[in-house]
Amino acid sequence: MGEDEAGTLARLRSHLRELFDPKVAEHKGRVVKTTGDGILIEFPSVVEAVACAVAVQRGMAERNAGTPESQRIVFRVGINLGDVIVEGGDIHGDGVNVAARLEALAQPGGIYVSGMVHDQVHSRLNIDFEDLGEQNLKNIARPVRVYGLQSHAIASLPVPVIGALPKPANGYRRRRLILGVSLAVASALIISGTALSVRFIAVGRPNKALITDIEMPAPRLSLVVLPFANLTNDSGQQYLADGITEDLTTDLSQIPGMLVISRGSAFSYKDKHIDLRQIGCELRVRYVLEGSLQRAGNQLRINAQLIDAETDQHLWADRFDRELANLFVLQNEITSRIANALRLEVTKAEVARPTQSLDAFDYHLRARAAGARPKTREVHAAAIALYERALTLDPDSTIIKSDLAGELAGRVLNNLTDSKEADLNRAERLAEEAIAASPSRAEPHFSRGQVLRAQGNFAGAIPEYEAVLAVNSNSAYAYSNLGYCKLFTGLIEESIPLSEQIIRLSPRDPYIGFAYVRIGIAHLLKGRLSDAILWLEKARASLPAHPLIRANLAAAYGLQGDIERARIELAEARKLSRDDRFASVTHLIASQNFGVPEVRALFESTYVSGLRKAGLPED
Repeated sequence: MGEDEAGTLARLRSHLRELFDPKVAEHKGRVVKTTGDGILIEFPSVVEAVACAVAVQRGMAERNAGTPESQRIVFRVGINLGDVIVEGGDIHGDGVNVAARLEALAQPGGIYVSGMVHDQVHSRLNIDFEDLGEQNLKNIARPVRVYGLQSHAIASLPVPVIGALPKPANGYRRRRLILGVSLAVASALIISGTALSVRFIAVGRPNKALITDIEMPAPRLSLVVLPFANLTNDSGQQYLADGITEDLTTDLSQIPGMLVISRGSAFSYKDKHIDLRQIGCELRVRYVLEGSLQRAGNQLRINAQLIDAETDQHLWADRFDRELANLFVLQNEITSRIANALRLEVTKAEVARPTQSLDAFDYHLRARAAGARPKTREVHAAAIALYERALTLDPDSTIIKSDLAGELAGRVLNNLTDSKEADLNRAERLAEEAIAASPSRAEPHFSRGQVLRAQGNFAGAIPEYEAVLAVNSNSAYAYSNLGYCKLFTGLIEESIPLSEQIIRLSPRDPYIGFAYVRIGIAHLLKGRLSDAILWLEKARASLPAHPLIRANLAAAYGLQGDIERARIELAEARKLSRDDRFASVTHLIASQNFGVPEVRALFESTYVSGLRKAGLPED
C-alpha cells in the first residue's frame, strides 16, 4: 500500500470480484461483514466452508504466479464450527471469535481450522491437515485443537467436489460455520519473515460491539498518523496540513520494525471525531499520532502528540513555532524532528509495557532502551547482554546483529572496554554478516561505519554513513558520525553543516552536546577562537561531565590568553578522565587519533598548543 496504493486496491478489487465473490456464492456462503482487514463469512456446512477456502487459496496462488513478489496479495483463512448469536444480519459470540483467532495464527496462503472442523471433514474430503496441537487463543477460556493446511500443501490438492447440502434451520441461536478471512501482503515491508496485515476497504463506521468481539492483537510497533487538523480560518492551508501528514507517514515507516498505516486508510478518518481507542482497534495499531496546524500571517504553529491507542494516554507532545520563509525546508524540518523524537518515545513505551515472557523482539527493544542511557561501562554491558539474548533467540536477525555490532564498537569508541580487540573483531563479523544478508538496509551500514571509525579508518567509514543517509535522510546519528569522520579526514568546513543538521533534527537529544563540540573543534582548528568558545561552552552546559569537551575549552581559553579559565577547565578534564591522557602532552599525543597528517598538524598547532598554555606538562 505504501508503494502503490491505487494499484494495490485495484488488484484487490479484481481478486474479490473475479475469484473471491464467485467462490463464496458457489459454496452457498454469505458475507456477513468486513472488519478492517478481515471478512466474516457464514456457510451452511463445514464441508462447504473448507471447500470454498481451498478453492480460493488455489485460485489466489494461480493469480499470483506471474506477479512480482512485492505486489502479491495473499489471504489467511481461519474456519470454526460453533454456536453463534444472530442479531439482524450480524453474528457474534465465541464461534466467531475462535475463527478470528485461527485466522490470526494462519500462515499467509494457508488455512487453519479448529478440531471440530477437522473432525467433520477429514473423512469427507481428501485433505491431510497438519496437527498443530492445542493452542491457547486470546480471550478463549479453553485451549483449542488447531489443524493447519499450508500453501504448498494446498497447491497439490484436488479440487473438492460437493453435492447439494441442506440449508440450516432458522432460529435465534444456531450452529454455524464461520470462515474468517484476512489479507496479508508479501512485500518490502515484511519484517523477519512475518507477513503484515493491510486494511480491507472500510465501508462506513464499524460496529463498536464488533471491535470487542473480534479483537485482534496489534503489532507491537504499529502506528497511524491521523490527518493533521487545519485550525486556520483558511481552507487554502489544508494542503500544508496534508503534506505534513504524508511526510510523517513516509518518515516514520523507515523506523526499523515499525508498521505505519498507509495514507489512504489514515485519511478515511479525516474530519471525523472518533475515539482514538476505537481507531486503534479498527486499524490494529498501538499508537496514534495526531496534530494540528495554525497559521497567522507569516507565523506557523504546529502541535503534535503521540497517544497510546490502548489506554488513550498521552506519551509525548511538542509544539513548533516557525516563520514561513522556505515552506519546503520548514515542512521537512518539522517532520524530521517529530520522526526522530518518536523513535525514542515508541521504544520507551514498548519497553514499559508489562510482558509475561520475553521474546527476541522484547529483548531487542530493551537493549535499545538500555543503550540510549548516558554511556558508562555498566550501560554498555547491560545493552550488550540484552542484544546477545535477543540474538540467541533470533540468530538470523539482520537488525539485531547490526545493533549489537554498533554497541560493541561504541564501547570501544567511548573507551569503556577492557577487551578492545575482541569487541572489534566480534563487531566486524556481525556487521559483515548483516551487510551480506541485507545490503540495502541502513542498519548494517551504520554498524560497519561504527566499526571502521573505532578502527581509526575515518575515510572508509564515510561511505557507510552516506549509505545510511541515502536510505534514511533523518538519521541524526549518521549525520553525527559522518561529521566526525569528515573532520578527521581534513574536510573540516564540511563537518559544520552536518553537525548543524543534527541540531535541527534532534534538538532535545541527550547527546546534543557532541554536535556542539564538533562545531567548536572545527572553529578551533581554523583559528576562529570566539566561535570555538561559544560552541564549546554550549557543549559544556549540555554535557558537563565529559572530559574531552573540557579539554577543548581549556585549549581555546589558553589560545585566547584567558589562562585562569584554561587552567580550571584542564583541571576538570583531568578529574573527569577515565585514563591518563591529560597527564602530559606526551600521553595526549600517544593516546588520541588526530586523523590524517594535515589535520594532526592543525590539532598540534591549536589544541595541543592551547593545552600547553593551560599548564599541560610535556612529560
